[in-house]
Amino acid sequence: MSDNREELVHLLRAVTVAFGLRQSEFAAAHGMHPTDVRALICLLDTARAGEPATAGLLGARIALNSAGTTAVIDRLERLGYVARVRDADDRRRVLLRVTPEAMRLGRGFFGPLLDRLTEQLSDFDAAERAVIRRFLTGARDVFEAAGATDRPAE
Repeated sequence: MSDNREELVHLLRAVTVAFGLRQSEFAAAHGMHPTDVRALICLLDTARAGEPATAGLLGARIALNSAGTTAVIDRLERLGYVARVRDADDRRRVLLRVTPEAMRLGRGFFGPLLDRLTEQLSDFDAAERAVIRRFLTGARDVFEAAGATDRPAE
């Protein structure tokens, strides 16, 4: 049996490229920039994890400076996809929430793809899904830990 580690990494890259293309299509169809879609995904993931989403957290997660983060939030708010809400526990803090309209649009576009992916996972038993989870978690961690010092000088 050959060692197919490199092939798996290339497949992961192909999946991320294909997913990025679908994100760009969604952005174009709804008057957004691809960064806006990344911001929405980040905010949805943050809500799913039960974390309070602030502008600072969003900027850090999608690697934008303060001005860039504000521009993304302003665009998404103008489009009706994000709302700024005062934190009930700390009225000085503003939280970001994805609106039901944005969730409806996202589900309409990405839902069928995600449903097919979920169905495809039915072909794997719990142990195999645990291995997939471990690999994808490790891949995410590698990319999240990568900083400017990890990249070659231009």
